[in-house]
Amino acid sequence: MTTDATTVRHITCVLCEASCGLEVQLRGPEIVSIKGHADDPLSQGHICPKGVALQDLHTDPDRLRRPVRRVGDDFVEIDWPEAIALAADLLHGVQERHGRDAVATYLGNPNVHSLGALTHGTAIPRTLGSKHVFSATSVDQLPHHVVAWAMYGHQFLLPVPDIDRTRLLVLVGTNPMASNGSLWTVPDFPGRLRKLRSRGGRLVVLDPRRTETAAIADEHHFVRPGTDAAVLLALVHVVLAEGLARPAAHVDDLDDLRVAVADFTPELAEAVSGVGAPAIRALARDVAAGEAAVHGRMGVSTQEFGVLCQWAIQCLMVITGNLDRPGGTMFTTPAIDIVGRGLIGRGHRGRTSSAVRGLPEFGGELPVSVLAEEMAGPTPAIRGLITIAGNPVSSTPAGSRLAQRIAELEAVVAIDPYINETTRQAHVILPPTGPLERDHYDLVFHTLAVRNTARWSPALFPRGADQRHDWEIARDLVFALARRRGRRVPVRQQVRLRVPPRVAVDVLLRTSRRGLSVRRLARTPGGVDLGALEPRLPERLRTEGGRISLTPPVLTAGLATLRARVPELRAAARSDDLLLIGRRHQRDNNSWMHNSPRLTRGRPRHQLLMHPDDLVARGLTDGAFVTVTSEVSSLQVEVRSSDEVMPGVVSLPHGYGHRRPGVRLSNAVEVPGVTMNDLTDPARVEGVSGNAVLNGIPVVVTPAVNAQPPAEGPPSSG
Repeated sequence: MTTDATTVRHITCVLCEASCGLEVQLRGPEIVSIKGHADDPLSQGHICPKGVALQDLHTDPDRLRRPVRRVGDDFVEIDWPEAIALAADLLHGVQERHGRDAVATYLGNPNVHSLGALTHGTAIPRTLGSKHVFSATSVDQLPHHVVAWAMYGHQFLLPVPDIDRTRLLVLVGTNPMASNGSLWTVPDFPGRLRKLRSRGGRLVVLDPRRTETAAIADEHHFVRPGTDAAVLLALVHVVLAEGLARPAAHVDDLDDLRVAVADFTPELAEAVSGVGAPAIRALARDVAAGEAAVHGRMGVSTQEFGVLCQWAIQCLMVITGNLDRPGGTMFTTPAIDIVGRGLIGRGHRGRTSSAVRGLPEFGGELPVSVLAEEMAGPTPAIRGLITIAGNPVSSTPAGSRLAQRIAELEAVVAIDPYINETTRQAHVILPPTGPLERDHYDLVFHTLAVRNTARWSPALFPRGADQRHDWEIARDLVFALARRRGRRVPVRQQVRLRVPPRVAVDVLLRTSRRGLSVRRLARTPGGVDLGALEPRLPERLRTEGGRISLTPPVLTAGLATLRARVPELRAAARSDDLLLIGRRHQRDNNSWMHNSPRLTRGRPRHQLLMHPDDLVARGLTDGAFVTVTSEVSSLQVEVRSSDEVMPGVVSLPHGYGHRRPGVRLSNAVEVPGVTMNDLTDPARVEGVSGNAVLNGIPVVVTPAVNAQPPAEGPPSSG
């Protein structure tokens, strides 16, 4: 029976970290409209094109609804009991033949956007018991977690800019006009920026590209890729040298910090980065004046000195007294405190290491840059793989090389709604329900939000009879693996696995200090407003003694390497060599959703950006095909003349190039381009954390000979 009655529902968009509240108008089972929810206390009516595209994702004919098994070069649908049994047999068989560590797990970014993946999905790698656990963290944000762990005692004590009260916002290598915030839940950044300016505040951006954010900044400084650490350390140097430091009473090792940064002067920073010494001094003084917030993201995390960059930013906030101060950078007080309640571990480093290079784990994960090499050789350490909402072939360094290794594995299992560059190698794919078919509560992003709020998002549509939620897939796979081993799942774990995420969240809410419940939140469209961010230190710290050390040895270890590289960086700043950086767009969702018509329409945005002077110097013309060559690979792409990038810098977007063979799409959309990650070298990692180096890649750009656009291929899923 159908109805023409119109209803209005309120849900959370789970496609990026902004976590905007949406108002959806339905007529029967059809979506009439999706718009921002004006009464949502966090997002206040904001919506971006991705939120509207949730409708495309829900109706996408290429999204898998039932499990599929690979037969030759094709996939055929099978039922759920057979699919779960096959997945368990494959994974158990590899471990029985080669040991526990022979199976690797890769966790993609969408896991943190799914409640069921957070509450139940982690049971899969724990059950497998392998040291080979990888995730998108080490191609994205690992330096943040290492610094938070070393300075504040927990990997998720990540302070965020209090944009709603700040006087000065300094953004380094981050573009919230496109991303809506990253490790910073800041919906409606444009609106919040307008309010900042109405208070007389300023925005300063440091970035090698005049990004969408830099274009509207009060001040933008081009900075040569890979040299941000020198600039940020120079800011710390100025504050200390001019006696502007005002650290809190629970801060230690100020004198040690002064010694550590003594030689990182503004003049040195100018020589390697191109940012003028007078501008650095002026900015340091302005930050020290108070009500200032500094935030750095992808551009500074995914480079050679990512940990030094994030350490310098935190030191700058701490010594100027801007940490834990309204208008500075602050910690949220979430209704469900994943830090205080121990739902996420504090972090640890070096308990295990990779077999080939000996790179240390952090928080139970190895750097994903070692994934391909651990699969190589006559006796590979990894012989089986399970990917969960992840596409490492598209998203990690030298993905083409990784694809070849995955094709040689004895067992590949994927929990994913799409056949993509990675999952096309799977022996079985277990597709979870889509975002509109499952309940949601943001366990992670309420912890990084610019305001304390709590919001329950009920499923918009019931799941189909042949569909399974991700938490159900995890539950059934864990039980199936236990049966293969002839063991019983411990009773406590059985209970946790059988309890739906809604019940788990309800228990956590009811046992919090906020007096909330799922029922109460469900009766409050948009959720409840719990107030502005509040000072939380020192009681929020998880360090020994509840104090902050400014100079943990694990963080300062990179200074010697940076000092040794200074002569090379000086020479590079004077050379004509090109450095490659990535970029992202508001209409992209990392490496997926590039087959959504409403997101891919408009002017192409896949080209290599190059400064006009660099085009002329190489005899290149705007719009021509060029060959871009790095130390490990080369590719062909159109070039676009643009003064958005500083001279000596070229830029390619992340996650394009869905044109590898092996997948046929019924909803194919023409999305040209290549993935810049094929040019990155897995051997190049950040020295302390092991995070992949994706920015500041030396490349050579030459005219392409007999250039042909690559053949079509699949969409990606993160």
